[in-house]
Amino acid sequence: MALRFGGVDPNTGKDESPMVWVDDKEKELVVQGLKPGDALLAEIGTTEWVFGHSVGIPDHENVTRIPLRMAAIIRKALDDAERAGLL
Repeated sequence: MALRFGGVDPNTGKDESPMVWVDDKEKELVVQGLKPGDALLAEIGTTEWVFGHSVGIPDHENVTRIPLRMAAIIRKALDDAERAGLL
């Protein structure tokens, strides 16, 4: 199995379910979260990063918002990936 469930936001509502998975095949985390609002997207598009260039979101990419309370779940998913030899 390439995609393993890592966890769900413990405070999730019925129609909101931020989650994280580990993709063994692609060696990636897959994160489901809330869509960003226009204000956040605008801020991302004008942010000056350490590497000296402004960053926008290319058409082939996206951003998502996940609650910080999911930090332990994401750490566990990363630990699981490391134990599986993916990192």
